[in-house]
Amino acid sequence: MSVSFQADSVNEVLNMKLYWLVIWAGTLVLDPVTADCNITSQTVTCEDSGKNLSNIPINVFQNITKLSLKNNKITLNDSDKMILSGFVNLIELYLNENIITTLYNNSFCNLTNLVILDISNNHISTVQKAAFAGLNQLSVLNLSYNMITELDSYVFTSLKRLKVLDLQYNFLKSFHIKSSFRLIKIVLAGNPWSCSCDLLDLQIWLTASNVTMENENSTTCTFPDTKKKFSIKTAAIQPPDCITENAPLENTVTPTPTIKLQRGHFLTTVTPNNITGNNGTHAELPLLGKSWTFLAGVLGFVLGTTLLIFTATKCPTWYRYLISYSHRRLEENDSEMFEQEFSADMRSSPTALGTDNEDPIVIFEKIQALGPVEDGFIEDKYIDPYLTEQS
Repeated sequence: MSVSFQADSVNEVLNMKLYWLVIWAGTLVLDPVTADCNITSQTVTCEDSGKNLSNIPINVFQNITKLSLKNNKITLNDSDKMILSGFVNLIELYLNENIITTLYNNSFCNLTNLVILDISNNHISTVQKAAFAGLNQLSVLNLSYNMITELDSYVFTSLKRLKVLDLQYNFLKSFHIKSSFRLIKIVLAGNPWSCSCDLLDLQIWLTASNVTMENENSTTCTFPDTKKKFSIKTAAIQPPDCITENAPLENTVTPTPTIKLQRGHFLTTVTPNNITGNNGTHAELPLLGKSWTFLAGVLGFVLGTTLLIFTATKCPTWYRYLISYSHRRLEENDSEMFEQEFSADMRSSPTALGTDNEDPIVIFEKIQALGPVEDGFIEDKYIDPYLTEQS
């Protein structure tokens, strides 16, 4: 009885082992690459480093808090982003030493609890503006040892809690940064920095903020040659024609030693030494624009044109008005003189009217009966009609 019971127990153990062996073999056939995960009471850590993975594995626990996928061949394509979106509890993500070339918009949008993101040692050359959208808790971002040549100032706008930023050993020549960008540590060494106007706002921010620039002595200018080996934080960048970010053309600093600024009726003189305040930040410079000159020109043109039109319209009226005063008022004996002169003219040339012996007065009345005759003079409004009838 006891022997048969022991035999049954051994068979049961063997069957159980065979069962788990079949499950393990099936798992290897269906998914040859599995994640090595350690589960504790508070964290779920999965290590898939150096496994020649081309995609993020799909058999990872959804409640994972730390995922390491370094030293693989991951490109962070659309399928990878979809898999990552399911790890809502993820706190640390390591994608360093892969072949990522572009960080597209919303690559990590669902990782709202992510605190550490390491994407160093990839081939990243492009970082889109909304690449880090949704990372509300991100504190450490490592983008070092990539091929980034330009970073838009809005890339880090959504990272309100970012404290450490590593950009060393990229191809950055300048970096426009927002004044509201608050960091504890930044690493910028190993970039070909051009210490010109494009770097002025970064230099001002480094001076004004409490950020610690790691490896400051080795973070030096590459261009121009006169500033090589100077730290980008202390290199003299004070050309008078520097244009700050997003400044319109009329608000640029004029290339004169002394800049006169006018606000209303108040005139202020600013020298290059007080362009920055005591803390190194830009002071507001309310420079006078050039729109008033254009307005004055338009106003002068309108007034001049109006005056010319008014003059051309009123000239004939003024001319007739002035000419009318050249006639004098007829005297009482002028009508008698006119009749005498007219009679003498008619006697001297009787043939003109076809009559030889008619009375001049009768002839004059006939002529008057024919209608008004244009005498070539402008009608004088001062002639008394009563005297005209008597004549």
